[in-house]
Amino acid sequence: MESASNITTPQSLLRPHEVFQTGLMAQLLDGVYEGEMTVEELLTHGDFGIGTFNGLDGEMIILDGQCYQMRHDGSISPAQMHQKTPFAVVTHFNPVIKRDLPHNILRRSATQVLDDFTVSQNYMYAIKIVGSFEWVRTRTVIKQSKPYPKMVEATENEDIVQFDHCEGTIVGFRTPIYEQGIGVPGCHAHFIENSYQAGGHVVDFKLKEAHVEICPGTSLKLQLPLTPEFSQANLSPEDLAEQISKAEKHSS
Repeated sequence: MESASNITTPQSLLRPHEVFQTGLMAQLLDGVYEGEMTVEELLTHGDFGIGTFNGLDGEMIILDGQCYQMRHDGSISPAQMHQKTPFAVVTHFNPVIKRDLPHNILRRSATQVLDDFTVSQNYMYAIKIVGSFEWVRTRTVIKQSKPYPKMVEATENEDIVQFDHCEGTIVGFRTPIYEQGIGVPGCHAHFIENSYQAGGHVVDFKLKEAHVEICPGTSLKLQLPLTPEFSQANLSPEDLAEQISKAEKHSS
């Protein structure tokens, strides 16, 4: 009989692991779209992540140590090391949970399945879903010009783009509710096709078949911009949760 010390339990999957973040979601909501951290420096903190670029110039996705910029016009290109970000979340991806996902499920159902795979809702999780999709719906932020509008205004006219019968990777973070305003509560994810020709911020999807890898995060290192704009930002508006919901346009 296997001894109790050798039995794998959900809690035993936890180990010290850092998630690094620059900037705050609440900062973006208030229209503070410029940070000081370069892509080169960001990549020293992780090889897997998501974020945006100064001026909300498209979506950022970091996969296997490579940073890509997905712009509103649909183009995708490797990010330049000197580019800067106001908000990004990264980690060194070391998955301890690996599972196949049920076939032919929507994002809402996939979210429920992922909840069952994780240890506790009180930790962060870096999540990678790789597979084939019936469809994926995405949006991509449009580069803004000064004076910057608040994020709800900046994102209200974004188009939803659907990619049909595609293969690719979803990179995301599942964040506890208590981090509201620091990050995006729930699952914040970006998608990139295997061709690296299409992608964006995930709104919804329907899987054909895919597997997921999950890396729990047990600590968060947060770096804030040392700028006048950040110092003067309103980071705790009364309608914080409502603003996040509108800006993210989550379907689940």
